[in-house]
Amino acid sequence: MPNLMMSISGIRGVIGDGLTPQLIVNFTQAFGTYLGGGKIVVGRDSRVTGPMVKHAVMAGLISTGCDVVDIGVCPTPTVQMAVMNLKARGGIAITASHNPIEWNALKLLDSSGMFLDEVQGNNVIKAVNEAKFRNVAWDQIGKSEIYEQAIDDHIKAILKLNLVNPDQIAKRKYKVVVDCVNGAGGTILPALLQQLGCEAIFINGEPTGLFSHKPEPLAENLTELCEVVKAEKADIGFAVDPDVDRLAIISEQGKPFGEEYTLTAAVNYVLSKKDGPIVVNASVSQAVDDLAVKFNTRVYRTKVGEIYVAQKMKEVKAAIGGEGNGGVILPELHLGRDAPLAIALILMQLAESGTKASELHLSLPQYFQAKNRIELKELDVSSVLDGLLKKYQTEKTDTIDGIKILWPDRWVHIRPSNTEPIIRVYSEAKTMEEAEALGFQLIQDVKQLLKSK
Repeated sequence: MPNLMMSISGIRGVIGDGLTPQLIVNFTQAFGTYLGGGKIVVGRDSRVTGPMVKHAVMAGLISTGCDVVDIGVCPTPTVQMAVMNLKARGGIAITASHNPIEWNALKLLDSSGMFLDEVQGNNVIKAVNEAKFRNVAWDQIGKSEIYEQAIDDHIKAILKLNLVNPDQIAKRKYKVVVDCVNGAGGTILPALLQQLGCEAIFINGEPTGLFSHKPEPLAENLTELCEVVKAEKADIGFAVDPDVDRLAIISEQGKPFGEEYTLTAAVNYVLSKKDGPIVVNASVSQAVDDLAVKFNTRVYRTKVGEIYVAQKMKEVKAAIGGEGNGGVILPELHLGRDAPLAIALILMQLAESGTKASELHLSLPQYFQAKNRIELKELDVSSVLDGLLKKYQTEKTDTIDGIKILWPDRWVHIRPSNTEPIIRVYSEAKTMEEAEALGFQLIQDVKQLLKSK
């Protein structure tokens, strides 16, 4: 079924073509069975299919004896924090993140507010496949309640961080333009920026779920934001994805930082304030390694996926971590990607340094990354990866997630996507031309391998 993907962290698919109410109920029954009842937090992004999915989720959970706490339309990181704050047994964030409007998904959380790991996720999948659900009697079914303070709790926690001084930011009176792509960002960012003393201008701010452009916060999707930042003579622009765990930054010149530089900038600020290692995934920019040298610390790399980064951060007591898609994780807040947090950290860095956004960007180690994809179709991923490993056996390689081929000042990384039926090909170098050439060469290598089969 091409429009349905089941993984350790949940289930994702196209509504009406793969992801059905029946499957959602079965999946949440499996999750409720695995947890054995208890309090479960449920929140969703603004997608138009969200209400339907939420009711199916609640039916599945309640039938297994779970009590549902409905926190409404909100960011995924808000769901993660609510699980912790309300001492819940687990949580479900209903969101397909950056996927197109016809998609929706369930992201499953354990009692720590982190996504399920491989053992936990496989137990849920096993329960789905075996259809062995905990169907309780009429007098043992769960109940539901609404909790309306989750977003306020999230904002208060950010403002209380030692790394954030709201008064210092407010003194700068920043003019900020924000693109929420009609996702859940409109439920939290107006209040956050108001409390940081910013003059905020919102485009696509209403959480209607009718995305005004492609929802992934990539430079090519943010042309309107870039134009408004320049027209309004704003200090900075921010864009978030529909579930508000990824952040893109636009300078006062109307130029995108590039999604890799959200995390890079946050790392630069956090490590200037505290010691500790950095944890990132295998595709994150080498700029982070350069900053590790600057601050005399270590970088740990993991497979791509928030749970892998979060688990490693917990293990090594990381100062900061995240993913190069604009996802920043600060352990003092919670072990999950958090765009509202990232906004506060970036504004704090600007306020403290007194620099413009464009100057901050240029002060960071400069690399350029090209991101390509290959449609999976009937492609045998394992044989392709084996062939590439053989072809590049004389080069330095990393196989923690797919294959990454490394040279001193550039690299190329190929791996199957966790969220879409594609193979991702990322390449990085000191110029965009070099990065694009690296990616093109690897794609040609893949085509050549397929011809030889």
